[in-house]
Amino acid sequence: MIRLALRVRREDAEIALAELTELAPSGVEERDLGDVVEYAVYGADGELPALPDLRAAVGDALVEVVTEEVADDWADRWRAFHKPVLVAGRLHVRPPWSPPHGGDGVAELIVDPGQAFGTGGHATTRLCLELLVELADGPVPDGGRGPVLDLGSGSGVLAVAAAQLGWSPVHGVDHEEASVAATLENAAVNGVTVTADRFDLLRDGASGLGALDDGRPPLVLANLLRPLLLRVAADGFVGTPPHALIASGLLVHEADGVAAAFARQGLVEAERRTEGDWAALLLRRG
Repeated sequence: MIRLALRVRREDAEIALAELTELAPSGVEERDLGDVVEYAVYGADGELPALPDLRAAVGDALVEVVTEEVADDWADRWRAFHKPVLVAGRLHVRPPWSPPHGGDGVAELIVDPGQAFGTGGHATTRLCLELLVELADGPVPDGGRGPVLDLGSGSGVLAVAAAQLGWSPVHGVDHEEASVAATLENAAVNGVTVTADRFDLLRDGASGLGALDDGRPPLVLANLLRPLLLRVAADGFVGTPPHALIASGLLVHEADGVAAAFARQGLVEAERRTEGDWAALLLRRG
């Protein structure tokens, strides 16, 4: 088995991923290496996409190509990489092969990583979940918590968590078909209702999303890289504007610029969380 990895500049990662998924429709493994994002595919010799085609797909974003032979137990080691996460003492996010937490008042969120990004293990996802749990601890408005729009749903962990914590309706969008399927499957496994469909924020912009059929201001979850967050902030939203937005996927030094961009849409920074090099913002309508 061969692991073929392309490392690309972080600022171009979303564009590169969109192109790579055309050549690797079954999905790619993503690793965040700081200023560089690594996308990898696995396969036997002769089964992988041609390297010249992969290079052409990522273009000038390419930093480095890394290939390595993978041991026969790579699938078991991949499973060991995905460990359960306890968020704010209330939400236990785990893959299906890990046992339940068992603590009183701890909700179980089962997420099969499959080939979609987001199991709660990455700092950006954990920070989003922490802010989401904090919002859930607040007062419940008349008529319920209201709708949620998850931009870049990945495996669906944020959308499923929102549904478990009482938001409804919950809708996720992602540019990868595998992520849409994973979101729907993980919602079904956890016994919650989440809808999802394919949408390319980079090409079509957030203003092309349309409005949720609810009428109440939504909560928007946006665990995205900086270029996409800035695109969302520049486009604005159709229909009822969000009452709050959780933005993550940011390096600490990028947070001020993203907060300023959303402030121009009337979403003002209410809280900032950091973990290592990563930051997440809770923005509320002023």
